[in-house]
Amino acid sequence: MIYRLHPDYPELFPDPEGADPEGLVAVGGDLSVRRLLAAYGAGIFPWYGEGQPLLWWSPDPRCVLFPEKFRIPHTVRKEIRKCGFSVTVNQAFCDVMTGCAATPRPDQDGTWIMPEMVDAYASLHELGFAHSVEVWEHDAAGNTLVGGLYGVGLGRAFFGESMFHLRPHASKLALVSLMEWLKARHCQLVDCQMATDHIMRYGAECIPRHDFLQQLRKALCRGG
Repeated sequence: MIYRLHPDYPELFPDPEGADPEGLVAVGGDLSVRRLLAAYGAGIFPWYGEGQPLLWWSPDPRCVLFPEKFRIPHTVRKEIRKCGFSVTVNQAFCDVMTGCAATPRPDQDGTWIMPEMVDAYASLHELGFAHSVEVWEHDAAGNTLVGGLYGVGLGRAFFGESMFHLRPHASKLALVSLMEWLKARHCQLVDCQMATDHIMRYGAECIPRHDFLQQLRKALCRGG
């Protein structure tokens, strides 16, 4: 039986180890700042589609990147060196989320990044808990956002949410730039949620949920 979140207790989540086989932990609640921070701190994240109730997940296994194990494939180094884009951090957060929402995904029908999700994470961003990396193309018409990513930062953990690109290699540059930014801030754990061929190229690994939760607790205890 799936746990239904209580509307009056935004910080109360069940143990993610009790998730169903697909990783579903709970249903309901809202996207308030308090609830989102409690969820991420417990290793849980929201994901749901249009017309569905709010669903909270903690998959097993969990795909993660350890910054000290991050590697840049040789071909990627060459590609991002030649692309001519520039990178900023935390300069166009909502635009990045909108770009992620508008980008078609081969394995998805529509988007899970709906307007209420953008509003919720924008609130996290305003409080310093959510961050974006922006990739810009420069031409005679000005600067155009051609790629980026966003996620949530707590302590020394970062929870990647989504990325997009409108030009080849823009999302690769965003990821490499994110990891450089996180390493400078002594990040210890990057949650990638689910494994993809793309992220595995950079040294990501899938670990049991129990191990992920242990690593997360350590990263949170050591602060930002």
